Amino acid sequence: MQLQQLAYFVAVAEVRHFTQAAELLRVAQPSLSKQIRALETELNAPLFSRARGNITLTPAGEALLPLAKRILADVDTARLEVQELTGLRRGRVRLGATPSLCAGLLADVLRRFHDDYPGIQLLVEEGGSRDLVKELTRGSLDLALVILPLHGDPPLDTTPILREYLVVASPDGDSAAVQMPRRSYLRIEDLRNRPLVMFRPGYDLREATISACRASGFEPRFAVEGGEMDAVLRFVEAGLGIAVVPSMVLAGRPGLRGTPLVLADEEARRGHHGPGLLRTIALAHRKDVDLTHAARAFQDLLMTFLVEAGAAGSLPAGVETLLRD
Repeated sequence: MQLQQLAYFVAVAEVRHFTQAAELLRVAQPSLSKQIRALETELNAPLFSRARGNITLTPAGEALLPLAKRILADVDTARLEVQELTGLRRGRVRLGATPSLCAGLLADVLRRFHDDYPGIQLLVEEGGSRDLVKELTRGSLDLALVILPLHGDPPLDTTPILREYLVVASPDGDSAAVQMPRRSYLRIEDLRNRPLVMFRPGYDLREATISACRASGFEPRFAVEGGEMDAVLRFVEAGLGIAVVPSMVLAGRPGLRGTPLVLADEEARRGHHGPGLLRTIALAHRKDVDLTHAARAFQDLLMTFLVEAGAAGSLPAGVETLLRD
């Protein structure tokens, strides 16, 4: 089995067309087909079904695809790491982060890292925690800021770094569709029969909100669903409904009001806004792959930044660091 064969296989699997894959890779189509046939012979299994001109993956192809992507990603990382050590390149960091962090403190961290290491390329992927875990496992990311607990016990090392409180975002003005109690706190039960603006599948906030509602004995009612963070906040501003979001994303949005969520009415009667609905953010990377020098430098800078920001009280509202000196 050769890396070139795996690269050809992945290309065909992604575009589902041999000629188009050959054009993308700038190789002759007969040569590409020959290499894939050699790979199928080695594996003793067909990888593609070619019935009636439609290219689809066989069960063997479905099993090979994520492994092939991971192998190719690891080879690319190894190449960059060696080039970095030999002085040919300075390196690269591929970082995944949840939308609340991308809209919040991550920009300051990236700016400091870029100032300290201007030659290192920064690639940032924004997405829901489950999607980021998949990309980490596939080798498409070096590091990711994800939400604990992780689902499915993926092969990742995780270091809890932040605690993030959730609030109910609602329009600050009058809205015929949204009539929220004017209180200093809300309970999950207050969401019953109210229109929710819901994130697309893959966002842990979607799962957290739905699970909390069901645990309180009701099914949430969606006014609109399927958005990313910016879209969800804009829909709430427009008065379509309310949404459960991290408090930090409301900074710079005067058209939105954030009301803390509490878990028990008794807590609220005592005037205590905790323990509220919260989530723990961790820095994760694969267990079976050592971090590159560039990724390790980013990890160290991030930890230092959070410790300093926590000590100075400069973290965004509703965010607490779990790191100590």
